[in-house]
Amino acid sequence: MSLTIHQQITIHQMRVDNVSNSSVLQVGSAGSIRSLSQLYNTGGFTGPVPQLGGPSPLSFVPLPNPT
Repeated sequence: MSLTIHQQITIHQMRVDNVSNSSVLQVGSAGSIRSLSQLYNTGGFTGPVPQLGGPSPLSFVPLPNPT
């Protein structure tokens, strides 16, 4: 079976509240979406990461300065 889809999508604003390891966000049409979630412990960790003490000057994500 052959299926042809013509579509026009206009998105003015999109808000995504949560993203996890197995999240799928689809806009439009797709023939098939197969979910795949893989979790690897490549560092051989056996417990949670210790919390940083106090306010940290280290920022992994560049954020704008609050005004």
